[in-house]
Amino acid sequence: MQYFKKAPPQPLAVSQEIRDTVSQIILDVEKEGVDAVRRYSEKFDGSAPKDFRLSDKDISGLLAQVDDKVAQAIEFSIAQVKHFAELQRRTLTDFEEETLPGVVIGQKQIPVNAVGSYIPGGRYPILASAVMTVGVPKVAGVKRIVACAPIQRSTGQVNALQLYGMVKSGADEIYAIGGAQAMAAMAFGLDGAPPLEAVDMIVGAGNAYVAEAKRQLFGVVGIDLLAGPTEILIIADETANPEFVAADLLAQAEHGVNSQSVLITTSRPLAEEVTKEIERQLATLPTADAAGQSWREYGEIILVESDEEMAKVADEVASEHLEVQTRNPDWFLARLTNYGSLFLGQSATVAYGDKGIGTNHVLPTGKAARYTGGLWVGKFIKTVTWQRVSGAANATVAPPFITMADTEGMVGHADSMRLRLNGKLSESRERAKETSLK
Repeated sequence: MQYFKKAPPQPLAVSQEIRDTVSQIILDVEKEGVDAVRRYSEKFDGSAPKDFRLSDKDISGLLAQVDDKVAQAIEFSIAQVKHFAELQRRTLTDFEEETLPGVVIGQKQIPVNAVGSYIPGGRYPILASAVMTVGVPKVAGVKRIVACAPIQRSTGQVNALQLYGMVKSGADEIYAIGGAQAMAAMAFGLDGAPPLEAVDMIVGAGNAYVAEAKRQLFGVVGIDLLAGPTEILIIADETANPEFVAADLLAQAEHGVNSQSVLITTSRPLAEEVTKEIERQLATLPTADAAGQSWREYGEIILVESDEEMAKVADEVASEHLEVQTRNPDWFLARLTNYGSLFLGQSATVAYGDKGIGTNHVLPTGKAARYTGGLWVGKFIKTVTWQRVSGAANATVAPPFITMADTEGMVGHADSMRLRLNGKLSESRERAKETSLK
């Protein structure tokens, strides 16, 4: 492995200042409720509405601003993402099985009762965010979905296009709250008229403060995953189109100045051409301020000797998004193990996944793809288990488990099972009683 271009060392993604700030926000929202949310909204967003929950009148007024063509595009995205979520949902099934005579064991799929979805503001009003984090739990069967989005400083309102996605994806309640205070508000709930009742789980992308809030609130509520700045890794051989490769690297780089774009290739000529092509495209790219800095500071090109080494290094990088632009993409599909979402062939760009081709765009970053996949319909469903045991089955299952409990010294466990077997407490329990009476 050889670096054709290597990124310089990077600072820690989450500073102590971010951790401390988020911790204080969470503490204040838990203790003060609406007053703290209002204070932080005014501080970070520039203003705070009289009522944080959007009324039907507020919503209809904003929806009227949405262009028909954009509305149709958002609805297309919703249809694709929901359809894929429905396909995933079918793979989660209830079952029961008699594993021993008289012993029936099963599992059941139960949706989470309430989910809070955060729709980020930031550099771009990502229109598919609500689709991914509201539409998918709706397919899962979640009864109540709360959506929170920050107020735009330029308008003093929630972004109308993002709101369209929230409404059409199925949000039950929508609040004009942003940042870490939104995460805390959904986790703890807020008094008000009507009140914001606490949710069971919070999901969605956001800046470093939002991600840190999710980390600190995990346990109070469930979370989807801890997602940092976006990442793309492209595996390419000499058959790849350098213009496509460069465009795809820059497409993710434009997310922000700390986005990571990496190319692994077996072809030095391709590496050289992609480098030139990136500079050509940056010269006319309207988002070159972010994309160019991101490429200079975080972009990498790695030269390897073989397809096998490409796959090995890709698994070590464990990128959020992984494109395969080679002569035989299916070879990599069979071998790769660490990625958030995989895009096979020259026509499959990460941009399709970002906007709503079906798969979710909330994905693991920072090498978390080594141990988790991205957000999917199953994240909003609890797979729980149950068992039923007949009286006759006690004769089969009780003796070995009583032996285990006695060996461990767990007398209460042994008693619980021995009573079902023969109606008597254990001898050790009887001896303990006699000793205490004396």
